[in-house]
Amino acid sequence: MENQAFAFLGAGIGAGLAAIGAGLGIGRAAGSAVEGIARQPQAVGDIRTTMIIGAALVEGVAVIALVVCFLLATK
Repeated sequence: MENQAFAFLGAGIGAGLAAIGAGLGIGRAAGSAVEGIARQPQAVGDIRTTMIIGAALVEGVAVIALVVCFLLATK
């Protein structure tokens, strides 16, 4: 019973770290995209597309981390 409680605690901490990491990654990507658009307004389409692809990849990694945390907690 005690090991299961530690597993749930570890899964919660891991899920929280994954969410924080994804938030920081997307925040940096969006901030850099806004700076790039401010410097070169004519490149808004290319910058936006690249930022959306990067944000999707960061979210994908975060979802995989969450799934791994929950799988390890229920093992």
